[in-house]
Amino acid sequence: MLAGLLEASHLMPVELLPAKANACARAASFRRVLIYLADLRRRTLCLLAGDEAADGGHDKELPIEGTVAGRAFQYCDVLPAAPPDGDVFDWWVPLLDGTERIGLLRVSAEHDDAEARADMEALAALVSLIVVSKQGTSDTLAKLTRARPMSVAAEMQWNLLPPRTYADGRVAVSAALEPAYDISGDVFEYALDGDIVHLTIFDAMGHDTAAGLSGALALGACRSARRQGADLLAKADAVEAALVEQYDHRRYVTGVLATLDTRTGILRWVNRGHHPPIVIRGNRWTTHLTCRPAHPMGTELGLPGTVCQEHLQPGDRIVLYTDGITEARRAGGREFGLDRFTDFLIRHHADGLPVPETLRRLMQAVLDYHDGELQDDATVLMCEWIGPRLEPARTAAELTGLSSDGPGDEDQPRPAGA
Repeated sequence: MLAGLLEASHLMPVELLPAKANACARAASFRRVLIYLADLRRRTLCLLAGDEAADGGHDKELPIEGTVAGRAFQYCDVLPAAPPDGDVFDWWVPLLDGTERIGLLRVSAEHDDAEARADMEALAALVSLIVVSKQGTSDTLAKLTRARPMSVAAEMQWNLLPPRTYADGRVAVSAALEPAYDISGDVFEYALDGDIVHLTIFDAMGHDTAAGLSGALALGACRSARRQGADLLAKADAVEAALVEQYDHRRYVTGVLATLDTRTGILRWVNRGHHPPIVIRGNRWTTHLTCRPAHPMGTELGLPGTVCQEHLQPGDRIVLYTDGITEARRAGGREFGLDRFTDFLIRHHADGLPVPETLRRLMQAVLDYHDGELQDDATVLMCEWIGPRLEPARTAAELTGLSSDGPGDEDQPRPAGA
């Protein structure tokens, strides 16, 4: 099954993936395979069309809220899709790009045992890899996962950003952005370089295409400097230089640039006119990390930059955010606020939700609080330091909703209440 699908994938447009997956899946006694992909906002599961015979009688779209399919997506669980029908068993199987949720397979199997489940999960893993490999060149996938047209600025930003979720034995990182189809000046970045995790969030002035261009320029300058070995202060200076050269002080970007040493838990950061990071500890205690801010990048006001430092404990979560999160409000109402924001993160984590699902629900709550339409970009980037071990860890799997049957992380106990 896997060898046949992998061989076919090299010269296969994505439109043929449903039919080829079905054909190859018969080798594992799977009668039918349907591919559903999550839309940009993670609210709907959309069927990747195959032939009419295979798709017939099945929903083209499924809501994530209030459905069995949605629950399988939210919690990354393999769940029955329907009661057994004679000798046919239907299952929902998560599609994952690493730890990034991209959709579900619906698999009709002739057997209901551990071997069949392992084969379903292996097929889902390969289908995910094929889908992700085709995304950069497929308008079919782009149109399938969009509920409405996307602004020019949002088109740029989504193509610049890393996946919204990443995890290994040391860290779990997740991010969310709204308004998804009109995001402009907000960008986030995380990257790993050996034992160091780079965390960055930028908020460009304005909410238009020019803001998107400024955010994209800031992100590009930051990446270029970082990959040439620049430290935190030098990265911020590189962003400022690029903005001044391009806009001559007419545009600016605020941001936080940080590094986390996964061997020691040492967090270092520079604040350039932005909201300070938050640390959540033990799922009940929060603190704002104070650090003298320098001026926003692009203004050249001459305020000196400061590198500040915090020693984290295993299980601590660093939260970077933009003001669209806390300042969302209904007409004439109170702001969503920092307390409501941190309380939401703590309560939903305590409920056992995977981190990506917590952030998905957070963005829905922020949008609902603003009557469905934000006036400013709202972005959050959250990173939990698990510990120094590089190998796959049970904690990383739990945080991102993956089941883990491999080696655990007993040497990295989670603090009480986490």
